[in-house]
Amino acid sequence: MHSISKHFGGAAALRDVDFDLRAGEVHALVGMNGAGKSTLVNVISGSIVPNEGEMYIDGAEVHSLTPRKAREHGIATVPQKRNLVDSLTVGENLLIGRLPKRGGAIDWKRVHEQARVLLGEIGLDIDPRILAGNLTSAEQTLVEIARENHQGHILILDEPTATLGGAAAERVRDLVKLLRSKGRAIIYISHHLDEILELADRVTIMRDGRKRLTVPRSELDVPTLVRAMVGSDVVQTRPDRADRALGEERIALEDLSSGRRLQRLNVRVRGGEIVAVLGPAGDGQAVLFGALAGRSIPDSGKLEIDGQVVPFGSVKKSLRSGLRCITGNRIANGLVGGLSVDENILMARDRKERRSFVNWQDLHRRARELRQAWGVKTIGADPAVAMLSGGNQQKVLLAKWLADKPDAIFLEEPTNGVDIAAKEDIHREIDQLAEGGSAVLLSSSDVHEVLRLADRIIVVNGGRIVAERNAESVTRDELVALTIGEPARA
Repeated sequence: MHSISKHFGGAAALRDVDFDLRAGEVHALVGMNGAGKSTLVNVISGSIVPNEGEMYIDGAEVHSLTPRKAREHGIATVPQKRNLVDSLTVGENLLIGRLPKRGGAIDWKRVHEQARVLLGEIGLDIDPRILAGNLTSAEQTLVEIARENHQGHILILDEPTATLGGAAAERVRDLVKLLRSKGRAIIYISHHLDEILELADRVTIMRDGRKRLTVPRSELDVPTLVRAMVGSDVVQTRPDRADRALGEERIALEDLSSGRRLQRLNVRVRGGEIVAVLGPAGDGQAVLFGALAGRSIPDSGKLEIDGQVVPFGSVKKSLRSGLRCITGNRIANGLVGGLSVDENILMARDRKERRSFVNWQDLHRRARELRQAWGVKTIGADPAVAMLSGGNQQKVLLAKWLADKPDAIFLEEPTNGVDIAAKEDIHREIDQLAEGGSAVLLSSSDVHEVLRLADRIIVVNGGRIVAERNAESVTRDELVALTIGEPARA
């Protein structure tokens, strides 16, 4: 790619970017949210047409690239948001759009045979007859990579381990190494800087829509990466909490059980305290949002907010209790992508105040205050929230629910898919909520995050509590060992 530029209205998303990719290499693309990474890979995959620049594939110049033409040229993409069809089998997902037929009907024997071949090419032992919705998060990612690997020799992996932790993420990284050894050309996007340094052969760093540098991985370490991405050092320090006085108990979970995923979880959180439930991605902590937010009914257990029992299965009653639950899936459960930033950021507050008439001038004024307070940055005055980077979307979601500083808060993976600077901004906001007396319950698969935020850490593995530790005295290595160790048995 030579001198690629892309403008949206008067705003430049890409400015004169050069980029190249070689067979048999992992070329990492890193930068802050909004740096231009997604726009660049969308140009490569044919989803966006650049305003200026040239692009060559295997030495031949390509024009007017579309997603279909990109696939014909061997470019395949695994997006951050997985797009397997849960109600179809693994085999159907792998061969979707090209299922083999015999006599006008689908030949299921050949479907399963071909699917096993595709899975076997990357060393996966997964039954192609099971439903994709029954796979773990890691298995779904691997199946999607298997499907796209078959489609082309240029593979774009956008945050493949963003929602994974421990051993699950390691499986994906091992697969990336295998594909590189087979000669695949891989563009790898991740906010996990340790992962970049482990996998990449070369690293391109973007900032403000421009390519800042492309260097061999051997010339980089984490501080150098951060400085190049941000333009300065980002200091991630745990604040001193020795003088924080804890208040009364605000959140109490007793014997919460949900199938095999979570069994007899007991958690209590006092005002001014941050308690984390840490576990592998998809483990027991992953069911907490649905239960606490009123979206699902667990098999057993009791929830109390400020001493009052809150029945499960009612979003309205969960909200009335004063508890605010922030989802880890901001697009599916947190924001309305087609509505503007200002509409999203004020949605919860205006609903609570029963506003039935929209005064747009007043709405923009009130939203401006929240945008500034939470550091939300946009291209354009008030774009659809779906147009924002992941970090800015997350800030909109948090401002939507936390601007009024509620007394009881549940956060599910609060910095999923955001860059290092946005992550630290969000961490500081959570610190301030606790300092103001809020009780914060956090569910996460990120060991670094819980060590940065939590006062106490409850570790779950195989759906059961395996340990409880004070964050001031536990080590990262101990938490990793507890999290990825052998699950507790009945």
